[in-house]
Amino acid sequence: MVLKNNFYVIKLKRNFFPILFLCFTFCLLLFSKSNLPAVKSGLSLWVNSVIPSLFPFFVATELLMHTNIVTILGNILNKYMKPIFNIRGEGCFAFIMGIISGYPVGAKIASQFRENNICSKEECERLLSFTNNSGPLFIIGTVGILMFKNTTIGILLFITHLLACISVGIIFRFWKKNQTSKSYSYSDSYNNNKINSVSFSNLGEVLAESITSSISTVLLIGGFVVIFSSIISILKSSGILIACCSIVKPMFYALNIDTSFIMPLLTGFLEITNGISSISNIACKKISINIILSAFLLGFGGISVLLQVLSITSKTDLSIKPYIYGKILQGFLAAFYTYICMNIFPFLNFDL
Repeated sequence: MVLKNNFYVIKLKRNFFPILFLCFTFCLLLFSKSNLPAVKSGLSLWVNSVIPSLFPFFVATELLMHTNIVTILGNILNKYMKPIFNIRGEGCFAFIMGIISGYPVGAKIASQFRENNICSKEECERLLSFTNNSGPLFIIGTVGILMFKNTTIGILLFITHLLACISVGIIFRFWKKNQTSKSYSYSDSYNNNKINSVSFSNLGEVLAESITSSISTVLLIGGFVVIFSSIISILKSSGILIACCSIVKPMFYALNIDTSFIMPLLTGFLEITNGISSISNIACKKISINIILSAFLLGFGGISVLLQVLSITSKTDLSIKPYIYGKILQGFLAAFYTYICMNIFPFLNFDL
């Protein structure tokens, strides 16, 4: 009997994903009435928000990777990056572009650094832990102005988001501190590496390559947004999310938090934009709770972004663990910093 049970467990593990994908296909048909509007909403979100805000930054990043800007920044900032983050100066390019551009630019640059051996494996994993962030256009523009209808809230969330990611970077300077794999300076590969070969004669070719690569990344993100919009719709229609809400309700009662935040928070765990949008729409006199929970989701990023990063890093030998640990920590730190700021500075307290 034990052997037979073990056999069934092994067989279930082996066929887990086929069964899961089959169930997903069946649910698409079963809940098609509610699923189709969700897919349209996801496509609309991708076309109206993701492409305009991210595509130009993707192209700009690809173009910059064909120049010696990484070498210049590396030489200037090496004396700061090494003692603070235990990463060579070239890593500041991933940090800066990750902050300016948003998800998943930081992870993409860290992976490119590893593919071109600009930084060691350990340094790229440290970069993964803190350089993949929400951009100011999304936090201030989309979350602050469009969702919360308040620019100050957007600025507060961006500042605490930035402080949290820097804190994570400092903490993760100790990641695999005693392990060092081989790497070489970006400038050492100037004459041999394709990514540093832009000139007037091949500008059109470089621009075409940059646009093609950026389109591929944007399509990837769009696919994740649409699929997760569909998954969230299925989980709601099937009652699974409601069941999950019932499980975590006692914890919210213990923390004295309105239980109406449970569903949006669980949604945000899956896909950040839908979750924060739902949280911002909850009418609450203590709006500080809305803001703190949004700060956590912005720091964490959600499962959708995690899978986007995994799809990028899977082409390299980088471990996804520092990213997961870093984002969980960044979520809590961003929420904590937001709470502190709203209690220290009276003009940041938006409670009625």
